[in-house]
Amino acid sequence: MILRWHGHACFELVDRDGFTVVIDPHDGSSLGLKPPAIKADAVLITHEHFDHNAYSVVAKPGAEKYSMKEGVFTVGRKHRALGVRLYHDKVRGRRRGEVVVYKVEVDGVRVLHLGDLGHVFEESTASMLKPVDVLLVPVGGTFTIDAREALEVVKLVEPRVAIPMHYWTRGLNLPLQPVDIFVDVVKDFYEVVKVDSNELAVSPEGLALLQKTRVYVLSTPRSTS
Repeated sequence: MILRWHGHACFELVDRDGFTVVIDPHDGSSLGLKPPAIKADAVLITHEHFDHNAYSVVAKPGAEKYSMKEGVFTVGRKHRALGVRLYHDKVRGRRRGEVVVYKVEVDGVRVLHLGDLGHVFEESTASMLKPVDVLLVPVGGTFTIDAREALEVVKLVEPRVAIPMHYWTRGLNLPLQPVDIFVDVVKDFYEVVKVDSNELAVSPEGLALLQKTRVYVLSTPRSTS
């Protein structure tokens, strides 16, 4: 599986046949970024906020669309997905509403996208979501969990790989913290690898070689300014 980060919370998962799943697309311009250059066969939306739901920007004609879909379902008639409803804040959704986090299995790799998670969830929720190979976790604070809370979530979920998202990058017009704060918080607990690309190739065989969780910080997509 090829995983690509397109800035903010937008990720692209491409299977061995080229089938493309995009999670939480943004339109670019609303955020001070360029639109993601993707053509998706399926789009998953964790919640209907403007910076996560730009289906029309990334979708191929007739692409599947799943918005806040709970329970077990199948994407592209071959990729198992699980949607679990959580909260966008620390007051059970009373301030910013709810999100549906998605666990999607592509080519044997289980990816959990936490959307705009706003709270550290319970052990029982972590047990429902595990096992997880790749965790996509917001770290920028303000609208989501911050760096220290993200560390707590990583410890709960115990993924093989954790990738931070939803943090401040150059051009972004939202008041988020930069990823360096998260790196400073986690570096005493996990190996941190900075990748000179917005892309990562992930396989069950490669993941099996990891003895403990590794944090990969992907580079800002070339398409952003």
